[in-house]
Amino acid sequence: MEKRSVIQELRTRKGLSQDELAEKVMVTRQAVSRWENGETVPNTETLKLLSKEFNVTINTLLGEPRKLICQCCGMPMEDELVGCDKDGFLNEDYCKWCYADGTYTYSNMNELIDVCVKHLVNEGFTEAQARAHMEATLPTLDYWKRYEELSDDGQFEMFKAQLIQEINDLHVEGMPKVEKLNALVGSYVNLAYRLPNGAEVRFLNDQTTYLGTQLEPEFGGDRCFGVLANMDFILISTYGAEGADPELLLYKKR
Repeated sequence: MEKRSVIQELRTRKGLSQDELAEKVMVTRQAVSRWENGETVPNTETLKLLSKEFNVTINTLLGEPRKLICQCCGMPMEDELVGCDKDGFLNEDYCKWCYADGTYTYSNMNELIDVCVKHLVNEGFTEAQARAHMEATLPTLDYWKRYEELSDDGQFEMFKAQLIQEINDLHVEGMPKVEKLNALVGSYVNLAYRLPNGAEVRFLNDQTTYLGTQLEPEFGGDRCFGVLANMDFILISTYGAEGADPELLLYKKR
């Protein structure tokens, strides 16, 4: 897409007039028209507002002049995979798995390598190739080079440890002990559940990063346990390995 057509395409896709978009980002209709005609480019603050309005990166608004790479795990990123700051603005330096609502989700490089190796093996790499690649790549990325400056002194790891303890204290029958929670992004497990009050809710969405894991049943069988949580709730369900409908076992507000 040519740079001059990006904003027009996004505006049209969202069903906004030039006047409506101008009001949302606090400029004149004439300013929007000049952007769309390629006569001018929005200033930095307006680009941030447009990014949030359209849920795309500033990089996309500017015609994709650079390839986005997560500076924690090294993964190439499309807009839908980019993490968010606490204020909801997209942060082009990190993916949703490594950076959620202004929080870095990994403080241990070896733990991240283990997670990434599994994904690379699924893409055709051998485990040795994947591990060698990650061990060479991660130390060159900005997050790990600036870890002492950017880390939260283990606060997020403490939150995860507390959450794991809460989940295990629920003593769900047949469910193995939870040892680790990983970051999950909505589009991968976007399932609806029926709560005890009868309401059907969709817990996962593409704008939020959650913590969770999948556990094989303690005594065998073809259904797995799914654990999903954030600062507000803990959800435990079972579902078939072949994608059968989930069954809610427990839903608890934290």
